[in-house]
Amino acid sequence: MVAVSSGLTWRHCLASSIRGGVLGVAVLAGSSGAWAATPAADPAQAIRPYTIHVDEAKLSDLRKRIADTRWPDKETVGDVSQGVQLAQVQALVKYWGDGYDWRKAEAKLNALPEFVTTIDGVDIQFIHVRSRNPNAMPLILTHGWPGSQFEFLKTIGPLTDPVAYGGKVEDSFDVVIPSIPGHGFSGKPTELGWGPDRVAKAWDVLMKRLGYSHYVSQGGDHGSVISDALGRLAPPGLLGIHLNAGNRAAGTGQTDQQRRPGPGRADRAGGDGLQLAQPVLRPQRCLRRDDGDPTADHRLSAGRLARRYGRVDV
Repeated sequence: MVAVSSGLTWRHCLASSIRGGVLGVAVLAGSSGAWAATPAADPAQAIRPYTIHVDEAKLSDLRKRIADTRWPDKETVGDVSQGVQLAQVQALVKYWGDGYDWRKAEAKLNALPEFVTTIDGVDIQFIHVRSRNPNAMPLILTHGWPGSQFEFLKTIGPLTDPVAYGGKVEDSFDVVIPSIPGHGFSGKPTELGWGPDRVAKAWDVLMKRLGYSHYVSQGGDHGSVISDALGRLAPPGLLGIHLNAGNRAAGTGQTDQQRRPGPGRADRAGGDGLQLAQPVLRPQRCLRRDDGDPTADHRLSAGRLARRYGRVDV
């Protein structure tokens, strides 16, 4: 396993890692860069075209629920010491309810080659864009939480066609962007156990099912935890991984159970570890000032995320 710097090309980083003896996963010996193999023909492994369409009734219901939000009282201070400010959240919610154009966002995704395939009993939806360069490096990109495939849309062009952006043809990638199970348009697991290690195994199955004998992986935020798990899994054909904005537990060799923050451990986690754990383990920490108001609509506690990230248009 190797985590590489974003300042170098993958091939340069891989070559340096191999020379240094630190690349602990398999590499394709004697190949000039033809990474694709023959996909399996098993019908159970079928890769099916996919088109996103959210029913208008669901969008209308969402807008109604947003409009019906019961707001807490305004903060009593002029700063954010009592949590995200009411006016900021109300402006965000107004945009989300009245200004955000989901159909435009939906069209952006549907303009790309989208597919779905069933792995380990769960439907995995993914974007797959091949470079015109037949020797392009296959790359799987994993989004974070909260996040989605939208994180990577602006990278697809430069990765698959670097020449058009001032790069070199040898820096081309075939790009695979799956939705993590339970996120986006992938299926929801019906059993426990879908931690980073199991998702990583599914990603390896996906890349092999697409016909790639060798590939690399990149992830940020929670995606870095999954990419780290993939690196530790070290399946044949994985050449390297790249991580950014990772949890501090990444790279420790711990199991999913050991990495899971328990009572008290979330408080001791530093940096991103705490930020990633709090919304799941301690949702009341995210509500702050809303806690004591039983009429406030806690569905909009995502205002905390607005405070951290701001508004992102897609």
